[in-house]
Amino acid sequence: MKAADVRAKTLDELNDDLAALKKEQFNLRFQKATGQIERTARVKEVRRDIARIKTIAAEKSAGKKA
Repeated sequence: MKAADVRAKTLDELNDDLAALKKEQFNLRFQKATGQIERTARVKEVRRDIARIKTIAAEKSAGKKA
């Protein structure tokens, strides 16, 4: 997910995406623990996407308050 794509979304859409990514992260952790994970790099991608969404959501909410 690119930062430009994330910036184009509303806060509600960002929260929905964040919830979906956290679910995926949870499932990936279980797959890793049981040895069923196929794309190990996906764990890193999801973690970075979560951080990217949180950062941009914080910027947007701070921009509304200012």
